[in-house]
Amino acid sequence: MPNKSRGAALTILALLLALMAISDFGKPFAHNPGVGFVFFGVRLSGVANMIVAPIFGALIAVYVFGILAMYRYALPLGIFYAAYVIVNMPLFILRYHGTPVMQEHSWAYLVPYPFVAIGVSSGAAWLLYRRRADLQ
Repeated sequence: MPNKSRGAALTILALLLALMAISDFGKPFAHNPGVGFVFFGVRLSGVANMIVAPIFGALIAVYVFGILAMYRYALPLGIFYAAYVIVNMPLFILRYHGTPVMQEHSWAYLVPYPFVAIGVSSGAAWLLYRRRADLQ
């Protein structure tokens, strides 16, 4: 039986995740000290940022490839990443609430960002789960 198409929604979410991977790869090279990978609520800088950001970039790139190829490994990777994003968001807010870090961003960014980040990561995992019979 030929493989079924992954569908437009899953393709769009994979492309958005690919942008996140590219962003993670670029974080060690940012000249702005306010740019750093956020790992369990802590904004990294220096050597930690140079190590962790590319690791997550590679992890997300492998995940994107798994989505696009409809490989089975994409589902557990997607569930892991969605759970990580859901945990990471409140930890960041709790850690930096009322600090200059939170004041670096406008409310126009801070309010929708969690919905987009959680929506993309969880949406991709949910669609993969729904399509789990089509994964190879």
